[in-house]
Amino acid sequence: MTGAVIKITKSFTFDAAHFLPNHKGKCSSMHGHTYRLEVTVLRENGKLIERGSDEGMVIDFSDLKAIVKAEIIDKVDHKLLNEVFPFRTTAENMAAHIFSVLTDKFQPLGVKVEKIKLYETPDSYAEVERA
Repeated sequence: MTGAVIKITKSFTFDAAHFLPNHKGKCSSMHGHTYRLEVTVLRENGKLIERGSDEGMVIDFSDLKAIVKAEIIDKVDHKLLNEVFPFRTTAENMAAHIFSVLTDKFQPLGVKVEKIKLYETPDSYAEVERA
């Protein structure tokens, strides 16, 4: 397959509350969301890995899941996000933070985080893509 880049994406959900101090709208009050997080990754060299078979992978989906769960989901699920993060808990700020954390975790494995999508509602999300 020449000229093609293979990426994989895994979706996660978590429930959390937050509020935006000094916001001039209803988000200034504490409220909750069922967030959906989509993590898209690819191999740094564009090649697939072999893992005990002839089937190539970007990374095993179970490994991707374990890392995202440990580094992100377990830290935010059913939490007050204002107590978790030292920054304003907008979807944009959280997506950028998640991108940074996961980039640091996947880099030693030869995997690049290509894109993070964090849905705050079913039809509203913040997206961070590799430049």
